[in-house]
Amino acid sequence: MKADFSFFTTRRFFPLFGTQFLGALNDNLLKTAIVVLISFHGLGATGMPPEQLVNLAAGLFILPYFLFSATAGKVSEKFDKAQVARVIKLVEIGIMLIAGTGFFLKSAPLLLSALFLMGVHSTFFGPLKYSVLPQYLNRHELVGGNGLIEMGTFLAILIGQIIGSLITGGGPWAMAGATLLVALLGYLSSRAMPKAPAPAPQIKLSANVAKDSVTLVREAWAMRDVRAAILGISWFWLMGSVYTTQLPTFTRLHLGGDASVYTLMLALFSIGIGLGSVVCAKLSRGELQLGLVLVGSAGMTVFGLDLALSSMEHYHGKLFTLAEYMLQPGHWRVIVSITMLGFFGGFFTVPLYTWLQTASPEEFRSQAVAANNIINGFYMVGAAIASAVALMLYDSIAVLFLGVAVLNVLATLHLLKAGPAIWQRRFAWLQRA
Repeated sequence: MKADFSFFTTRRFFPLFGTQFLGALNDNLLKTAIVVLISFHGLGATGMPPEQLVNLAAGLFILPYFLFSATAGKVSEKFDKAQVARVIKLVEIGIMLIAGTGFFLKSAPLLLSALFLMGVHSTFFGPLKYSVLPQYLNRHELVGGNGLIEMGTFLAILIGQIIGSLITGGGPWAMAGATLLVALLGYLSSRAMPKAPAPAPQIKLSANVAKDSVTLVREAWAMRDVRAAILGISWFWLMGSVYTTQLPTFTRLHLGGDASVYTLMLALFSIGIGLGSVVCAKLSRGELQLGLVLVGSAGMTVFGLDLALSSMEHYHGKLFTLAEYMLQPGHWRVIVSITMLGFFGGFFTVPLYTWLQTASPEEFRSQAVAANNIINGFYMVGAAIASAVALMLYDSIAVLFLGVAVLNVLATLHLLKAGPAIWQRRFAWLQRA
């Protein structure tokens, strides 16, 4: 079956795509603007140094994934998902009014509160956007839909980070206006989403979030294919968090580039993931091709190793501007490596998200995605702790990147043990090419 994306402009997909794109854009727009205000414009609270305040901001954004993912999964099973999306987007408008007030008052507590609430917003929208896809798309369109969602998400992250850093120079009107406008557009997009009836309206909500979270993860873990998909996706987010967190310092200390070079590297990584997601969907030809996970893993290891080995030395000297960096022939090796690292990341993750959706019973699909989000959060926190320890021991981000690329081989072997279907279907995508 030939894969195409003709469904992209239809009402059963484009409003969902637009809603999730604008949500991810606003997440990163707000988060980046707050970090820039803390780092460069003196925004502070209770005497905390900027680096600690930045870490607090990151923690507040991810905390809701641990607290409310189980509830978010149940809500998406109990109610019509399109209706839930509209409520979430209305709440986002309210959050941006709080953030706007924080921008005008230069209030760190208000802005950090808004950031926490946006984390709650994303926690509730995450299970919805993935679990509703099988309700909107035909089975042969599902891989393509996941590829487009992944592409849109990473492009939204990139654009949000770039705009978020730029609008701080425009003052509170620019920051408040941009975030509120994106929220309003997101709500309008959600209004066009078709009905998506509740698969389990009888499910009961609970205020005991800790117990719900433990129960949810246990139930998801009992399903072998669901467990394997979650393990793979969580490893992808661990790798991604290591690269994106360390990229600014890596660019300065190892590549010798200034902020413009960092922006280029971030753009190449994000665009690479987007392109890889779409190409993976095309090669899948409307079928779930788990063998492409192995292609993605191999590519991430090869280009992760090359990125590290090409930049082992610390750079000493004047930082390159973007134009100066591009004119150095030796730097193109890094440019290719970081682009292809993202590209094969797209190959790795798209089949896994599709597998998670198709392996989950319909009445548990949103909860399976919610369980995935909880485990993702633990993996990213683990990545932050392990990175800090590795950098204390070796004082080299290139060595950290080298270690991640090597560990990717071990993580893939573990994934194959958890999900033998990946190895069993390793050549199926070639047979259909």
